[in-house]
Amino acid sequence: MQTCMFTGHRPQNLPFSLNERERRYTELKERLKELIEFKITEQNISNFITGMAIGIDCICAEIVIALTKKYPYLSLTAVIPCADQTIRWRRNDVIRYNAILKKCSQIIILQQHYTTDCMNRRNFYIVEHCDCVIAVWDGSRSETGNTVRYALEKRLPVTILNPRTFDISNLNGKS
Repeated sequence: MQTCMFTGHRPQNLPFSLNERERRYTELKERLKELIEFKITEQNISNFITGMAIGIDCICAEIVIALTKKYPYLSLTAVIPCADQTIRWRRNDVIRYNAILKKCSQIIILQQHYTTDCMNRRNFYIVEHCDCVIAVWDGSRSETGNTVRYALEKRLPVTILNPRTFDISNLNGKS
C-alpha cells in the first residue's frame, strides 16, 4: 500500500488565514483536491497520513474523507503528536478535529502531553512512514520547511503547492 503524507503552513502563515469565504482559500482547496486525486489515480496512493494540525493537515484530511465516496478503498491515518493537542484550540477547531478523527481508519497518538519537540517528532514519524509528500509551502523557514527537508533527506518525492502563487513543483529526494 502506497502512503502519502501532508504538511503545510498553519493558518496564520497563509496569505488568506484560511478565510473560507476568500477566493484564494477555495482555489487552494481545489488545487489540493486535484493533487490528492492525481496521487490516487496516477501514483496508486491509497493511504494518506495527516498530522491533524489546524490548517492544511485538516483541510487535506477532509478532502480525503470526501474522496472516499469515489474511492472507497482509501484509508486515512491520523498521527497526533500529543493527546492534549487541542487543549488551547478554539471550539470550532476542536469540533472539526473530532469530526475528522471519527472518519479515520487509524489514529496514532505519539505521547500523552505536549512537549516543545512533540510537533517535530510527529512530523519526522510521519515522514518515516510514508512514500511521498504533499506540502503546502512557500519556501520560507518554518516547521513545514523542516519537514520537507527531512523528507528529501529520506529520499522521498515531495510535491509542493505554493499557497501564494498556486504553482506546483516536484522535488525528488532520490536524485
